[in-house]
Amino acid sequence: MIDHDARTDPPITPITVLTGFLGAGKTTLLNRILNGDHGLRIAVMVNDFGSINIDADLVVGVESGGDIISLANGCICCSMRDDMLAAVEQLTERPEQPEYIILEASGVADPSRIAFSFIHASLRDRVRLDSILCLVDASQLFAVPEQMELKNRQIAYSDMLILSKTDLVSREEVGRIRAWLDDRFGRYRLVEAPHGEVPMEILLSSGRFDPAQMEADHAPADKCASGHCNHESHQHHTSTFSTWSFETDRPLSLDALRSAASKLPASIYRAKGVVFCSDAPDRRAVLQVVGKRVDISLQDEWGERPPLTQIVAIGSPDGIDARALQDRFEQCFSA
Repeated sequence: MIDHDARTDPPITPITVLTGFLGAGKTTLLNRILNGDHGLRIAVMVNDFGSINIDADLVVGVESGGDIISLANGCICCSMRDDMLAAVEQLTERPEQPEYIILEASGVADPSRIAFSFIHASLRDRVRLDSILCLVDASQLFAVPEQMELKNRQIAYSDMLILSKTDLVSREEVGRIRAWLDDRFGRYRLVEAPHGEVPMEILLSSGRFDPAQMEADHAPADKCASGHCNHESHQHHTSTFSTWSFETDRPLSLDALRSAASKLPASIYRAKGVVFCSDAPDRRAVLQVVGKRVDISLQDEWGERPPLTQIVAIGSPDGIDARALQDRFEQCFSA
């Protein structure tokens, strides 16, 4: 199954929804994105512009009677005073169409209703839901117990959980939170984010982080002439995240790839790649995985470039089993 065909479909803008209860740190994370060195033209949508704490030097100008605010770093902000569907249409019809949209939901919003809005007929050819990220306040998760049902829904409908403010609690409290999540949600992705620090490669999957750029940015130095690689030198560890890469010149089945990607362990936060597939061998397929969400699209033709699959996975520290991942993706080879 292919989600998008770039040859026949118009450009589709990916959108990420930031959800989480009041005070969870959504604005801190949003400010980090706005200040980030991502090189993207981002549109930001919020339920109430007054709730955003954007530094004065970020604001460039105001348009449309105050509904659209132009920001530094190539970003724009829509206050969503109008209906959300109309606001998305307005953003995607701008002369400089955004390369990415981030929607900061109200702290008391039900993300399921927002997500369902993006399958509306008028939006399906404009945007695709890239991810729903739920911020969970490590210091206040169990506060306001009368709102736990809402917090549960925000967590349940998310693709990935961002555990914020872990710098304010002990490791024992983090363990208590994980145990609570284990009891209620089973298989989930959780990224710890003290001070809202989450790598852009996990937050966004477009523009500079489009896997189509991996030929230049992530290709192994020796090109792995053997046809597929699992060299230990390609697994780079940091104190917070680990990565793993897969490369092969054998074609993959997209159905098998989708199945394999949908069953990645919870310790894998995001995976992305350019794929040589048997379904359309003359064209590049692009794989995007964030949390539980898998997206596969057909892009341009290989042309003079040799067909080659390159996939990168980003996961928790020591959360990547290189041999298991190698075996999983090798099972996607076409017969």
